[in-house]
Amino acid sequence: MEWIQKAPAAAPKDAGEVVEIYADTVYRLAFAQTHSRSDAEDIFQEVFLQYLRKAPPFASEEHRKAWLLRVTVNCCKRLWRTAWRRRTVPLDETIPFKQPEDSALYETIGRLPEKYRLAIHLYYYEELSTEEVANLLSAKPSTVRTWLTRARRQLKSLIEEEERI
Repeated sequence: MEWIQKAPAAAPKDAGEVVEIYADTVYRLAFAQTHSRSDAEDIFQEVFLQYLRKAPPFASEEHRKAWLLRVTVNCCKRLWRTAWRRRTVPLDETIPFKQPEDSALYETIGRLPEKYRLAIHLYYYEELSTEEVANLLSAKPSTVRTWLTRARRQLKSLIEEEERI
């Protein structure tokens, strides 16, 4: 039976393992985009419900991770488009960091435009390559590199501005 392909040894065996492996990644991305714990939790649930309902086949673990991140991004965008969301004021919620400077940097990143913030998060926090980020965001790798360069430049000026105050 050589036509049957076996799953790699490291592949999760059930949905519970997938949730366990990717829970932090999905939640971090959702929170980074929404700045709200409750919205991030809602998106987290929606992502894994879609995973369970659709049960898509994956060629590799990288493919599974990319799919989960893409669905997370799409859920965040859908949330921002709702009329209810446009009429609400977000609560000030922050993630506790071990170092105070990490918290300040995270807050500064939150002031960037969405495409820059998303590129920074996926590249630095989720450690994806520019090609992987480009695939997730339906952009060219050169565009992602441009976004990262512009985001770094804006971060630098925002940090310098804060230091002067």
